[in-house]
Amino acid sequence: MLSLAPGVHERLERICLDALRHEAMAWPKPGLVSPVDSGSHRDMHLGTLLASIDALRGSFAMLADAGAQNLPYSALQRIAIRAEQNMLRATNNINTHRGALFVLGLLAAAAGLRHANRALCGLSCGAIVALKWGAEIAASRKQSPTSHGNTAFQKFSAGGARSEAANGFPTLYQIGLPALRHHLKAGHSMEIARIGTLMALMEHLEDTNLLWRGGISGLEFVKSAALAFNRAGGVNASGWQQHLVSLHREFVLRNLSPGGSADLLSACCALNLLEDERT
Repeated sequence: MLSLAPGVHERLERICLDALRHEAMAWPKPGLVSPVDSGSHRDMHLGTLLASIDALRGSFAMLADAGAQNLPYSALQRIAIRAEQNMLRATNNINTHRGALFVLGLLAAAAGLRHANRALCGLSCGAIVALKWGAEIAASRKQSPTSHGNTAFQKFSAGGARSEAANGFPTLYQIGLPALRHHLKAGHSMEIARIGTLMALMEHLEDTNLLWRGGISGLEFVKSAALAFNRAGGVNASGWQQHLVSLHREFVLRNLSPGGSADLLSACCALNLLEDERT
């Protein structure tokens, strides 16, 4: 049976948990929970996010181990369901990180499988997810008919996180990770690079969280706002922080939160390490 070398699953878990913390602490993030305020989320604050992250401790290591054992998607689901239950207990039934758990959990499992099976070392984590679990992920939509993503899928025909995962996370690899590395190469701090990456994701992602909150008009407003910000120079422009603070106020007034982009930002932070190291 395939297995991980000692300490590897703990390192993969640390990468995932740190990625969630980095997203939580970043500012300015239009509409999202941050150290400054709760954004468009009246039911949570930064402390809720940090409690949720702490409740997920151990879950990513188990998912990495399950991936290393070449287990089917149904086995990963069982681990993720237990992790979600821990999260909900810690947050008084507030969904803080369900989407991020789905994305990061699959990437951790893929990294575990790649580490255990060196024949896969030439593949990205996203490619491994699509190859190993893609068909099961696509078929699993019928099992979660009440999720926000499925509601958006049924109403607006938007693919959401399951479609992203089943196809190897194209938005992560074509938009998010290149943006993060571009900003770092340009000399920005990691903190600023994260914000630049978030805005790139917001411009392109068909975010089902936004569709659920604001419909097509809400999604298009956010995408247009991000496009305008990026075309004006993004985080390279003078006064970019004030621009995003103004957008933040507008998003809160409209009750818009780009939660899907936030989930993918966490994944980008993790992948920047996972893909560099081919862990």
